[in-house]
Amino acid sequence: MGLRDEAPAQAHQCASGHRVMLGDGASVDELAVELSVAPVALELLLDHLATVGIVERTATGYRTTEFGTNLCAGADNGLIDLLHLNTAGGRAELAFVELAHSITTGRAAYSRRYGQDFWADLAEYPHLRASFDRQMTYRFREQIPRIVAGFDWSRFSTLVDVGGGRGGVLAAILTAHPRMHGHLVDLAPTADAARRTFRAHAVDERARVTAGSFFDPLPPGAEAYLLSDILHDWDDEQADRILRRCVEAAQPAGRVLVIEPVGGMHAASAFNLAMLVMYGGRERRIDEFRALAAPHGLTLDTVTDLTDQRCLLEFRLADR
Repeated sequence: MGLRDEAPAQAHQCASGHRVMLGDGASVDELAVELSVAPVALELLLDHLATVGIVERTATGYRTTEFGTNLCAGADNGLIDLLHLNTAGGRAELAFVELAHSITTGRAAYSRRYGQDFWADLAEYPHLRASFDRQMTYRFREQIPRIVAGFDWSRFSTLVDVGGGRGGVLAAILTAHPRMHGHLVDLAPTADAARRTFRAHAVDERARVTAGSFFDPLPPGAEAYLLSDILHDWDDEQADRILRRCVEAAQPAGRVLVIEPVGGMHAASAFNLAMLVMYGGRERRIDEFRALAAPHGLTLDTVTDLTDQRCLLEFRLADR
């Protein structure tokens, strides 16, 4: 929704992708032309948005309230990638209309609504992939300092960040520990962004990037393999495949580190349900992690509270 004014007021992009102008407001007819919508219907919507405090009426029409500016891209709060229906997050939220399917079958509702799963959509539509990467970067941004400080990363000289996104977590770890070397693995478009992140943090000489999937063989021989918000996106069968690749690469003495919400500890119920509906995954409990890891010869050594949302689970290869 674009609310604009002829004066040189502050301009923002709101969650729909249109401009928001803070000034005297714009008429319904002006907005209807900009948005290509029916004026009468738009006025009904604006009237309701005024009721809930997103916009307010003025002498010339409607304008965005201070509260409503939280929906603008310039607010830098990540909401645009969760609410805009042409982003991965906003599109995925609509899968909740098929919630009954997930509860009945235990499977993701996303593919029932869209004809293919979430990850296939990201592969097919680059703008969805880009919005998902932004969403993941924002999700970790404020927690990164606690993730770095809450665990002794210096124990490892080499760390592979499996599905490490745009590299924010690994870059912060390497910055804090100048003797460490890192290797990030993610799909090609995201891997390119990670290279830029490492250059921006001046750690590119110690950070390698490989474009690839965590379902394929991983770079071998590192002392630790990190999975940040990865396993909860997948059902047990696919999570098993990811762990298998980590163990293959980590032999004979590497560690597998899992960072994500843990059921019964830091897993919000709404987010847990979203993992099921969108991906077919869930926030696993400690006993479920142990059961998932055991067939691979992994033993859970420690569980560390990193933030109010995430734990770090450290697995070692059991003595053979």
